[in-house]
Amino acid sequence: MTSFPTHRTRVHDARLPLHRRHSALRTCITLFAPYGFRATYHHLTLSAAIPRRLEADPDALVRAVEELHEARVLWLARAEEYAAQRRSEKRAGRRAVVNPRPWWLQSWWEGSNRAWYEDPFRHPSLRLAEYVRRQNTMLDGAGLPGCPACGDDRPLESISTGHGWVELCRGCAWVLAPCPCGQRHRFVPQTPFNWKGIWQRAHMSDDGTPNPHWARASQLDVARES
Repeated sequence: MTSFPTHRTRVHDARLPLHRRHSALRTCITLFAPYGFRATYHHLTLSAAIPRRLEADPDALVRAVEELHEARVLWLARAEEYAAQRRSEKRAGRRAVVNPRPWWLQSWWEGSNRAWYEDPFRHPSLRLAEYVRRQNTMLDGAGLPGCPACGDDRPLESISTGHGWVELCRGCAWVLAPCPCGQRHRFVPQTPFNWKGIWQRAHMSDDGTPNPHWARASQLDVARES
């Protein structure tokens, strides 16, 4: 079975070729991705300043996997507490899972974070550990100021569904008020994107800062493909 610790070690191993270390980071994200795989990868490219050319800053991969590891440790502790709680409830004859399910057991389609799976740029700007802390706090029943995911307290973003409105966090597109029809609606990305380009970090420069020309180039690439 694939092991997060094993692949984390490979990311750290400077003796390995950079493409293998990058591949190990990818495996770590497939095993734990608080924002979903694509959005988590995009977040780490920004927070760890992973350049377009990995050779320009190999240590960026280590920074990325360590941020992911920090958040995973917090999640594992909470998940173990939840598993112990469920075992106790089952022994007491309470086998039904209380809704809403814990944040890590929700499917992307039923969660308030579903926009991140359709637009990997709309995730929170928080470090992953801080996001996990916020989710665990909500799971424990505590209230939080601003958006539950990122804390943004600006006026909400209203998106028309044609027969109603969805209210989203302006910072991360967390669904704060679903469409009155009760149906889940697809989230249309604000900026067309090409996943291959994101994976190859076309949105980053060689100095680890965002590429200011990426959005325009991405729009042209999508237009050529359509």
